[in-house]
Amino acid sequence: MQALHLAIPEVVLFTPKFFGDDRGFFYESFIQTAFEEATGLKRSFIQDNHSKSQRGVLRGLHYQLDPMAQGKLVRVIQGEVFDVAVDIRKNSPTFGKWVGEVLSAENRKQLWVPEGFAHGFVTLSETAEFVYKTTNLYSPAHERAIIWNDPDLAIDWPIDMQPLLSGKDEQALLFKNAEVF
Repeated sequence: MQALHLAIPEVVLFTPKFFGDDRGFFYESFIQTAFEEATGLKRSFIQDNHSKSQRGVLRGLHYQLDPMAQGKLVRVIQGEVFDVAVDIRKNSPTFGKWVGEVLSAENRKQLWVPEGFAHGFVTLSETAEFVYKTTNLYSPAHERAIIWNDPDLAIDWPIDMQPLLSGKDEQALLFKNAEVF
């Protein structure tokens, strides 16, 4: 498994070794030791989530506060998304910065979004199935959201339409008003 540290080095892009032929394919989608070596972290993943979205659906920017903060290892098993991680750790040199990557079933890339980051994605294909592991359980009392089009973050979403949002995401806060780490 190849690991690439992005412009915010705590966010890591993993690309597995892929073996395919006319019968199908095989790859190891997660290796604990490779994850620990690349991130320098020991994490237990305790919940797996799976969502399906249509083109233009934007989910995020979501995060959970301590003590229920979540790290997420995310990937796409059908379709394609643009995935974003925003550093919301106020004492970090990259506070308020973001990184984004295209994740797809075809490229099989996975993104590690550590605790202390807001996360979101927009669906680029007709549909996309998105799966991810979390380091903590979902906790509505600790869940927060930052508005997807916050002018201070200036995320360059690769879409040419008004995204489809949940009611919760439509009501998300501006970054400057958000509770952060």
